[in-house]
Amino acid sequence: MSHLTTAGTSTGAMQRLGFGVPGYAHPLLAPVEWAELTRPGTPLHWAVLNVAEGPGSRPDPHCLEAAGKLRNAGVTVLGHLDLRHGSRAFGEMVSDAHRFLDWYKVDGFYLDRCPTDRADLPEVRRVAATLEAVLDGEAHLVLGHGTHPYPGYAETADQLVTFSGPWTDYRWSQVAEWTAAYPPEKFVHLVHGVPRSHLDEAMRVARWQGAGTIFFTDRGDRTGQNSPFQTLPGYWDEIVSRIGPGVSE
Repeated sequence: MSHLTTAGTSTGAMQRLGFGVPGYAHPLLAPVEWAELTRPGTPLHWAVLNVAEGPGSRPDPHCLEAAGKLRNAGVTVLGHLDLRHGSRAFGEMVSDAHRFLDWYKVDGFYLDRCPTDRADLPEVRRVAATLEAVLDGEAHLVLGHGTHPYPGYAETADQLVTFSGPWTDYRWSQVAEWTAAYPPEKFVHLVHGVPRSHLDEAMRVARWQGAGTIFFTDRGDRTGQNSPFQTLPGYWDEIVSRIGPGVSE
């Protein structure tokens, strides 16, 4: 299984706090957001490409261009695969994975709505092993649980999203004790509704809880509409400067 390293990137650089972008809106709707991901010096660990709840039915030229620019900038591009809490048909998901690789040359996959229970672990292991094989053992895999799963999932993928939700929950959240056995680069926190005045506090929470990859935004949760993570945070320049250079240094 691959780890948080890329060509020309030291392991030390990847161990610093950096960004994981869970998926901006379509490049036609969010051209500034996609362009910002290729800015030199941005501490970016990976970005998720979600064309149409997956790779779509045919190659999208705009997404193809965006993915190409990211790869040329040395950014790890992950294809978005929705596990639907374990209800997704295995063959359908593998077919989508092949489309992502064939059309957009992704470096790995973000498995959204990944199950968390012990009973689902064998099937998720099967999925992960198959996706590794799709990319000849070089896939970067992120399990999008959104909460702490059964500990066995930690050995199944490169990273686990152990928090995804609003700042009002995150600031009082507790980390699972078993996570202390793993380094920060194993865990991802995605938090929306973080006020600018609480950025320092949010980063302290991430470090205290042992997360190495984050995405904080001041955008609120718009129920029934687009994800708050699909647009650029209002304080993007500020948070980039606070975290410092990462994989693009």
